Order: sequence, then structure tokens, then C-alpha cells
Amino acid sequence: MKGKQDRVVVAMSGGVDSAVSAALLKEAGHDVIGMMLRLWSESGRDGQNRCCTPEAMALAKQTCAQLEIPFYVLDVREKFFRFVVQDFIDGYSSGITPNPCIACNRLIRFGVLLDHALTLNANYLATGHYARLDRGTNGSIRLMRAIDRDKDQSYVLSILNQDQLKHALFPVGAYTKSQVRQMATRMELPIADRADSQDLCFLAGENYRDFLKRFAPEAASPGPIYSSQGEVLGEHQGLANYTIGQRKGLGIAAPYPFYVIQKDRRNNAIIVGKLDDLGSTTLTAQNVNWVSGSPPTNPIRSQVKIRYRAQEAKARIEPLPDNHAKVVFDQPLRDITPGQAVVFYSAEECLGGGIIQGNSDQ
Repeated sequence: MKGKQDRVVVAMSGGVDSAVSAALLKEAGHDVIGMMLRLWSESGRDGQNRCCTPEAMALAKQTCAQLEIPFYVLDVREKFFRFVVQDFIDGYSSGITPNPCIACNRLIRFGVLLDHALTLNANYLATGHYARLDRGTNGSIRLMRAIDRDKDQSYVLSILNQDQLKHALFPVGAYTKSQVRQMATRMELPIADRADSQDLCFLAGENYRDFLKRFAPEAASPGPIYSSQGEVLGEHQGLANYTIGQRKGLGIAAPYPFYVIQKDRRNNAIIVGKLDDLGSTTLTAQNVNWVSGSPPTNPIRSQVKIRYRAQEAKARIEPLPDNHAKVVFDQPLRDITPGQAVVFYSAEECLGGGIIQGNSDQ
């Protein structure tokens, strides 16, 4: 942050992290505006989107009133469905496993909401994400891990570019979650003890498989289960019900366990194999974003995450044309999943990432 009179729009969620973010900015003397997104909910379940339930909306409004800052609601239901929910449905229908939070941060929070904040002459958009920013003297911005590694959310922010980060603030990224809750208690905010939510917001606590049965019934069509040698071993209950590396629920009687190693959308089939068949050392990523604004000129060594909660793995990253990259791991990984984000790190810095297109070992 630069001066003390910067105007900052805070993305309110009714949770503790965004509330403390707003309070910290207010304490620092900034011109703070609270803004909450009204997101899409399924017809008949209106108001059940976790990020904007009536309870969450009331808590966010109460927090802003207590902080004596304006509170507004921005209706993005149509765009949220088109950019996030439909992408989720289409992804599973095509046999991949998408991460809706990636699309939401890039297109909704740091797309639609940031654009709206700028029309209000705001200098920054602040969110409750656990991440940090290092603003260089030359104007470049580095995306850094949060102090609290257990809560670090740089993975889902890896798709942000320099123009977006120039207007971004992450006030709680320099604190642990326990410190944030302590601050909320000290500030007597109404959300100090509100529990964190883990599920996808638009599922409203429902299993994603049941959601897909209504919106993508073709993804629940039964089909054959093949061994890696082409032998029919059984029948699956829809590609959307299975993930790469899955062992349980295959319904195959065998003297040793089978694992899902591939989903064949064209033939509506699942390929299974032994544990040794599952590992892969190489993947290709598409839609790769380099936070610095440009890819490295040569291959680089990096720590890589292939899921939000995955352990980091050492790898070599080779930039390719058309925003692609090849990732070669030092050791085989068993759960490389097309559609998930692959994110690159160098020590504390998040270099960027892309979407897993596939691996070349299959």
C-alpha cells in the first residue's frame, strides 16, 4: 500500500478473513468500501451458495456497519454461472477434473469485481486470501506464499497477472489463522468464531456427483472399465464419479487392487491398472500464466504442486509456445489429473501455473 488515503474495496464474504482484512485497512486509515458478490445458486436452492447465504450476507453487512464503512452487493449471478459453474459442468462432461476456484479468482473476483472497484475510483481490491505481495522498486510485483503455510492460497492466485496484482491487497497474508481469529476477537467482530467452509460454494454442501447428475447427466452414463491391456473388467457408473488414482468403488474382483489411470471420454471408458502403472514423470500444461508477465527464456528448476493440498515435488519446467509448458518431475507422481492446476514455486515465490492437459507417460 502506498498512501494512507487509498480507496480500497474489500471483497466481503461473511467470513473472518475478509472481515479482519477490512478492519485492518480501516485501522490503517484507508477509505474502505465493503462489497459482497451475489453468486449463482441453483433454482429452488436460491440463497444457498455458501459465499452469499442470507446468514453470510447479514454478517458481512453487520461487520461493515460496525466498522462504519459502506456495504454494497454486486450481482454477478449470470457471469458466475457462465464463467465458473458452466466451466465446471463442461469440464466433468469432457472427462477432466476442473478447479472452479481458479476460474472464479481470475474472472470473477479479479475480473468483474476488480473492474467494478476501479469504476469507483478505488486504488485496490483487497481479499481475505492468505498470500503476500512483494512490490519491487521497478514496479514489478511478486506473488509470495502466506506466512501460514497451512492456509497459503497462492495456488489459487497463480493465474493473476501484473495488472491484476497491481491493484491487489491481501491484508491477512502476513498472519497465521490463529492470529487472525485473535484479532477478530479483539476487534469484537461478529464473525470471530465462524467456521471455515471447505466445499465448493455453489454446491451448498451437496456432493458434486449429485449436482452433475442434474446438470450433466451424460457424465453419469455407465461404460466399460478396461485394464491397461484392453481387457474388460467391469462397468463404471459415469466418468464424473471417478478421479485419477482412485482405488475404492471400482467394483472389480481381483487378487490385487486396481487404480484409475486414465479416463477415455471418447469411448466413455475408464482404464485401470496396478499401482506401478499409475506413476507419471511428465505432464503438459496449457493456459500457463507467468506472474512476472513473461516466461523464462530457458528451462528452470522449480517446486511444483499438482493439487491445492498436494505435497510439492521437484521438477524441471520447460516453457513451450502458445502458453504451454512441459513439466518433468524428478520422481513419478501418481495423481496427475487433467483439469487441475499445476503451480510453480521458487522458495517463497509463486512463479505462476497452468492447467494440466495430460501426461505423456500414458
